[in-house]
Amino acid sequence: MGSVLAASSPNPPSPAAMAAAATAAAPGLTVPPGFGMPPVSSVLPPTGLVPGQQPEAENALPNPGAFDECHRKCKEVFPMQMEGVKLTVNKGLSNHFQVNHSVMLSPSADSSYKFGVMYVGTKQMGPAESFPVMVGDMDNSGSLNAQIIHQISGRIRSKLAFQTQQQKFVNWQGDAEFRGEDFTATVTLGNPDVLVGSGIVISHYLQSITPALALGGELVYHRRPGEEGSVMSLVGRYTGSNYIATMTLGSAGAHASYYHKANEQLQVGVEFEASTRMQDTSVSLAYQLDVPKANLQFKGSVDSNWIVGATLEKKLLPLPLSLVLCSFLNHRKNKFQCGFGVTIG
Repeated sequence: MGSVLAASSPNPPSPAAMAAAATAAAPGLTVPPGFGMPPVSSVLPPTGLVPGQQPEAENALPNPGAFDECHRKCKEVFPMQMEGVKLTVNKGLSNHFQVNHSVMLSPSADSSYKFGVMYVGTKQMGPAESFPVMVGDMDNSGSLNAQIIHQISGRIRSKLAFQTQQQKFVNWQGDAEFRGEDFTATVTLGNPDVLVGSGIVISHYLQSITPALALGGELVYHRRPGEEGSVMSLVGRYTGSNYIATMTLGSAGAHASYYHKANEQLQVGVEFEASTRMQDTSVSLAYQLDVPKANLQFKGSVDSNWIVGATLEKKLLPLPLSLVLCSFLNHRKNKFQCGFGVTIG
């Protein structure tokens, strides 16, 4: 679990802006990722100065973004695993509505069909952000994933996420995020049950120390009949001109990532994870190669468990068609997985 300045526009948001606006994702939701928000504008200069008085220094520290996005830049370099054949059709009904159909044929699991809907409201908060945003999808078994995102004010953003499994309600969570000039604070409430006395509360705080360094922490408190506990972790992120280094330390383990953009075509990511509960550590290396002239993108990865993976994505412009080829090989288990995807629209 995790887990804008108001400016009206006379023109409704375009389909491209709709896709960019739905940048939030909750666990289990097959929707575009990202619950983040662009940094708030700088502080206004002081007024009403008397003669000889020096103006106060502006707050030069930027907003650090959301706590959940600390490792995201590195994770985006890694290829996503897929097995079987997947067909996705996206259709824009208007400037505010978009639907999609997805069919998945898998040799190791049951085939499935999903129908998804996305609505973007008329409250435009930026060139690529409009609210409220409602995203949801339902598969052929009746399982539903849905979320609602709304910008309450220039600094406060809220999100509600719901999840059902085979027509049974299994999960819901509510988030409230406050963005200051140089900090971000978030509170998440998950699966609360007043009668039973159970639920999960997660609080995040991320503070900019310097323009490049941000420090923060996470506190997770869970309670259910006969069990109660809390887990705390600390995070530090350093952002350079073309790289991002992040470290998370807590009682549950450690997670470190390093992202480096070598040039406009090549990006590299390294991850280290250690779990105290599983008594296991792993190291993963990935890279992303973009060939804009050929509308081609290639991602590859290898980890300490000798799992090698790669994805190849080709956009057939000017047609609204994309082809994806995915393959993963586990050398230790001698297991090979291959997938092929087609996206229309």
